[in-house]
Amino acid sequence: MSPLSYQHVFEPGTNSAAPPLLLLHGTGGDEHDLLTTGRSLSPGSALLSPRGDVNEHGQLRFFRRLAEGVFDFADVDKCTRALAGLVAAAAVRYGFDAARLTAIGFSNGANIAASMLLLRPESLAAAVLLRPMVVLDPPQLPDLTGKHLFISSGAQDPIVPPDHPPRLAEIFRRAGASVTLHTYAAGHGLGPPDFAAARRWLDESRS
Repeated sequence: MSPLSYQHVFEPGTNSAAPPLLLLHGTGGDEHDLLTTGRSLSPGSALLSPRGDVNEHGQLRFFRRLAEGVFDFADVDKCTRALAGLVAAAAVRYGFDAARLTAIGFSNGANIAASMLLLRPESLAAAVLLRPMVVLDPPQLPDLTGKHLFISSGAQDPIVPPDHPPRLAEIFRRAGASVTLHTYAAGHGLGPPDFAAARRWLDESRS
């Protein structure tokens, strides 16, 4: 199967200073969900937005799970590598700078972005992880020196266990990444503070 067989949207960039973005929706979303968010967070960025190809009771995701918070690790590995293949093929097809690619992921999309950094770290330079949880904690960590992450968690999130965001931040720090962790008085849904802080972080990370 060709990596570009993923259903996806690509929008060319209009500002060479803005990094290309990989937009990764949450469970039940699709390739259109985060386009407005991507344009707002990083105006002028090229946008690559794939549709998750795993169907869970009619809701699209990027990898299978066995139950809420219980993951199929073989499928996580397979789907992470397939998504990395899409990124590599799309960079050639559309001509964006893969070395500067920044993921913007929400929930399941944030989780597969984190998995990409741990399993295929060459695929991403940075990531904004909105409401992620710990899916993988590999005993052998990659060298993520030079990678930058922003993690946004909700203190009242009913889906993400409260210890997961700081644990995830620590995993990435042990791997050498630079990590910013913000926690808000919020649930699993996103609000203006998430977007404002993410945009500030993106602006600062490229200045």
